[in-house]
Amino acid sequence: MIKVLVVDDSAVMRNLLTELINEPRAIRVVGSAANAAEAERMIDRLHPDVLTLDVEMPGTDGLQLLERVMHTRPLPVVMISGLTERGSDITFRALELGAVDFVAKPRRDPINGLRPYAEEIREKIRTAHAARLIAPERFVAGGAPAPALPTALDPAVLREGLVLIGASTGGTEAIKDVLTALPEEMPGIVMVQHMPEMFTASFARRLDSLCNMRVKEAEQGERILPGHAYLAPGHSHLAVRRGPAGYVCELQRSEPVNRHRPSVDVLFHSGAQVVGPRGLGVILTGMGKDGAQGMLAMHRSGMWTIGQDKESCVVYGMPREAAEIGAVDEVVPLGQIGQRILARLRQPARRIH
Repeated sequence: MIKVLVVDDSAVMRNLLTELINEPRAIRVVGSAANAAEAERMIDRLHPDVLTLDVEMPGTDGLQLLERVMHTRPLPVVMISGLTERGSDITFRALELGAVDFVAKPRRDPINGLRPYAEEIREKIRTAHAARLIAPERFVAGGAPAPALPTALDPAVLREGLVLIGASTGGTEAIKDVLTALPEEMPGIVMVQHMPEMFTASFARRLDSLCNMRVKEAEQGERILPGHAYLAPGHSHLAVRRGPAGYVCELQRSEPVNRHRPSVDVLFHSGAQVVGPRGLGVILTGMGKDGAQGMLAMHRSGMWTIGQDKESCVVYGMPREAAEIGAVDEVVPLGQIGQRILARLRQPARRIH
């Protein structure tokens, strides 16, 4: 039984979340708190397994409480975030501080609007309970972009190469760690992070402020340029295709794949068909199997594939699924993935076996 403590300043929201979260014989809300002081007392008394935490609260807000909890009594935390620009910025800061995941409150009528997401909320609580917590020494504020690094990449690699990245739970920090380790002089990068529509543009802007390269939300028909990274928008699958002048972003509002839109598998399968040995694929932390079959297709096309290792994953799901079916050429700790991308890009493309 997973014991949950709900923290929200709204009594109506606390009651609703309690109703939606409780699951017979699996998940039980053991208490609810209206503010930070009450929450800290309940944590000491009730010993919950997972905390759900409202982002914006009066007095000591969700971020301040999260930081205190993660330093004094680390717990898996799922943030409850409003679908606003301010809400998304605070949510990304919460993920930096160690929150495992977040639930987005619908902008209109958040009380009734949350009801259809009951199973998603419970799934995120289950995932958080199984997640690896990030060590407190990683809790640092976002700083200046990383210093430029020498690449000495062949101009043909910059022009013809492509890096494809997929991630889910824990992926916002993992993608940030990978991209900030890379220089501006890189082949184009295309990425899928499982995330609601209202958060992807904000996430791209956050990455852009931290990285050497330009990071933006992908647009339909947009040419993929060296030194640029493109994030799939939350409303569409992202695929790559060949245009007259090089690779192009293709957005698809088709049905979810592996319950996700955008789906990592959609991106990776397109990379296998269009890029092949000229590309490099990376699969990062996340729950489930999205991306595993696509990575296998990329591997079989001659593309070099990298999977994040278990010890550095918040959730070792997607990389494990890819490794178990033989789709991963090398397993690498998160802190070394940027270096390995650069090392592989300096080597000739391998032959297709």
